[in-house]
Amino acid sequence: MTRMSLDTVQVPDSAASAAALEVVTAYQSPAMLNHSLRSYLWAAARAGADGIPYDPELLYVAALFHDMGLVPAFDSHTLVFEEAGGHVAQVFAAGAGWPVERRERLSEVIVRHMWRDVDVSADPEGHLLSRATATEVIGLDADRYPGDFKAQVLQGYPRLDLNEEFLACFRDQAARKPDSSAAGSVRSGLDTAMAANPLNSPA
Repeated sequence: MTRMSLDTVQVPDSAASAAALEVVTAYQSPAMLNHSLRSYLWAAARAGADGIPYDPELLYVAALFHDMGLVPAFDSHTLVFEEAGGHVAQVFAAGAGWPVERRERLSEVIVRHMWRDVDVSADPEGHLLSRATATEVIGLDADRYPGDFKAQVLQGYPRLDLNEEFLACFRDQAARKPDSSAAGSVRSGLDTAMAANPLNSPA
């Protein structure tokens, strides 16, 4: 992987991006907010290193909103959390003036972050967010990021009590929505995989 630095990762400075950060900061805990921001950084860095063209604003807003369906104010008793988060993001994007097609793309990216595989040629932002959130939660492909870059990201946006909070959210989703993707993750040993994440104790 090519040289990475926080200085080389493009963070969009659009009005919608700033508003998304303001909204998510108001609703998410510090640990979950940092998780969302790190997800964008891993995704954008991977795109740059692998030469994947992507829409920075779309990916940034999707990364910020991808876990909003876990927030009590937006948790749905009928929808899986990624779909609920996609709907919340669509409402936000409508207020931000995004056209319908772009709002729907935003929701797609958020829903697909829970997919095991997303075709990069069909949905680069969905692919990048899916891989980045897997890096975040269970350390998938963490070794593909240089140690100094990982240290920069984790120092700037520390993990805090993410493991405990995230696992508690997924266990709650699993108990109430046994057919959900979150429930499948819990049944597949999410707790063990999270405990073994090398990002918990980077070298």
